Amino acid sequence: MLDVCLLGTGGMMPLPRRKLTSLMTRYNGSNLMIDCGEGTQVAVKEKGWSFKPIDVICFTHYHADHISGLPGLLLTMGNAERTEPLTLIGPKGLVRVVSALRVIAPELPFEIQCIELTKPEETFVLNGYHITAFRVNHNVTCYGYSLEIKRSGKFDPARAKEQNIPLKCWNPLQKGETVTFDGVTYTPDMVLGPERKGIKLTYTTDTRPVPSIAEHAAGSDLFICEGMYGEQDKEQKAKAYKHMTFQEAAGLAKEARVKQMWLTHYSPSLVRPEEALEEAAKVFPNTIAARDRQSVELQFEDGEGDKSNEKGRRTDSGNRKFL
Repeated sequence: MLDVCLLGTGGMMPLPRRKLTSLMTRYNGSNLMIDCGEGTQVAVKEKGWSFKPIDVICFTHYHADHISGLPGLLLTMGNAERTEPLTLIGPKGLVRVVSALRVIAPELPFEIQCIELTKPEETFVLNGYHITAFRVNHNVTCYGYSLEIKRSGKFDPARAKEQNIPLKCWNPLQKGETVTFDGVTYTPDMVLGPERKGIKLTYTTDTRPVPSIAEHAAGSDLFICEGMYGEQDKEQKAKAYKHMTFQEAAGLAKEARVKQMWLTHYSPSLVRPEEALEEAAKVFPNTIAARDRQSVELQFEDGEGDKSNEKGRRTDSGNRKFL
């Protein structure tokens, strides 16, 4: 199960009843956040979730409405007695930007590890999250993210017995670990069936509709996409400022065959986004004008939890730098 909360839905500036766009997820005791604009920690507090388990923060780009809340969040995490390292992921320049913001948050009880994105697509595995960062099209370098929770195949006790695999090896094999016992090596493929369908979430904001979005969102259980403008006559403005209309976002959702789409990152002038849904819903019926703190529990298809244990496993293809 993956807990998902869209903490805010605003673009450009926070409003009295609309926080800036930010996403937070919870899986297997580890929290992940995408973007952290001004006031994001207020939204986390209103949701009632904890700051301390945030292990990864991904940034789409470095406009202020997506990163200016970071210093305050870091200080709050430090006050929550966090000591474990925190991983930050973002476009090239992350170290420079974070170092500048940390002038007002200089002393923290935990280490910050920065991974700078330099390629059109990069993948990471952090605490059970399979993260794919993909470049999109804004007026500065910007990335979207797909988060996947993979599922190993089902454990087959009969196969384990047929191969005389010791009972004490069953549990680690079920978790996807290779085991050596009494000089014999046992591998997960000896007892696990084919990989089962996992959970997939794709998040993208501040971009024009480009092919990479539909490609990476394909088959997502939830697609969270920017909808800066709901009005039909704002398409030229969307093109000029490298944003999207509701209808353009719906076109991507349809192409990617996602299960559901939440719109977010509304223009401050868009007071009632739900009233602008009609045309988008004609393109992709399962389109929702998300509200602040909109939440969902994404379940595996058969309702079972994943038996694999990837908490603590960390692999990546990026350049890790320490602050």
